[in-house]
Amino acid sequence: MASGLQRAQSFLIVATLLYRASHLTVGALAVAQRRSELPLQYAGFAVALGLSALTYGAALRRGWFDRRHIWADALVTGCALPLALWAWGGLREPPAIAWAMLLGGSASAVVAISLRRLHALIVIGLLIGTHFIGYHAVGASPAVILGHTNSLVSSAVMTWLFRWYLLRQGRLLDEANARAVAAEAHKARYAERLEHHRALHDTVLATLTTLASGAVDANAPEVRQRCAREAAYLRRLIQQTAEEVHHREIGTALEEAVGHVESLQLRVTAQYHDLPQVPPAVAAALGDAVREALNNVRRHAGTGHAYLTATRDPDGRGGAVVTVVDRGPGFDPARCEPGLGLRGSVHGRMTEVGGRATVDTAPGEGVRVELRWPG
Repeated sequence: MASGLQRAQSFLIVATLLYRASHLTVGALAVAQRRSELPLQYAGFAVALGLSALTYGAALRRGWFDRRHIWADALVTGCALPLALWAWGGLREPPAIAWAMLLGGSASAVVAISLRRLHALIVIGLLIGTHFIGYHAVGASPAVILGHTNSLVSSAVMTWLFRWYLLRQGRLLDEANARAVAAEAHKARYAERLEHHRALHDTVLATLTTLASGAVDANAPEVRQRCAREAAYLRRLIQQTAEEVHHREIGTALEEAVGHVESLQLRVTAQYHDLPQVPPAVAAALGDAVREALNNVRRHAGTGHAYLTATRDPDGRGGAVVTVVDRGPGFDPARCEPGLGLRGSVHGRMTEVGGRATVDTAPGEGVRVELRWPG
């Protein structure tokens, strides 16, 4: 996508091109009406048309004006052409030479925005001088000469002001875009760190916490296998260079979550029915959220048993509903702030993929976590 500065320059090229085209249109009509007179008028118009095509065609291809073309256009079309038509083209009256003089306005406009300031002032001065001589030679009134001089100067000044404003706005837009890109990159880095934090909390830290509590035999084969899997997971996490979605289906994601906690001696009764097809990111989020909900059962319920169900959303939207239930002591939601696991690994993951998580519990009633996608 073009930068703001490039778009501003493109607009200036098109605007001055349309200005020149309007003057060439007047010239074409004037020459056509006087077709019985000297053919030098046709040659003069052809020169103006050719230089205009060269100047603006190159500018459109390159993205900005070539100063050599601007000098040629200003000196030939703007300065020399009116005098040549007066001297050899038979134009001896102000209305007859007016179309050639008119081209000086579009020449001064493009000079003001494409040449260095000193060079632009010199060329505009030459335009004013030659046009004064030309109009004086054909006997134009002072009012006509003054009005035309005002047109030359006004074209240059207004175009320069347009250029200043548009380029300033283009630079401001580019700076704003650069800040937005930097903020997006920072947000992406933060999201990646948060994802790693959640992953470590739900896997490696959960295993280490269980081992430290002495609730399982660290030398048990299933525990050792789990430690080996999580060591391999850590290596993948360190080497990961792009976001990876490991689960393609809900069933696979849920089974991996169940296997994760069963190796730490939590028994899970799972029932699946008519599981829908969902995007891989949604399946991964459901699996990760279920894994953390089961980790919470193992840590806090004190029953050693959890119930997992997953089915198609009965509302008929093609979504999924997954529940994790335990028959532990429960808790009072009004008096307990949700921990990192519920807040980040459960609620956070579901929110990120457009789903939602709800926790239903009361003292002595166990805990029911429902995951629903879409929310």
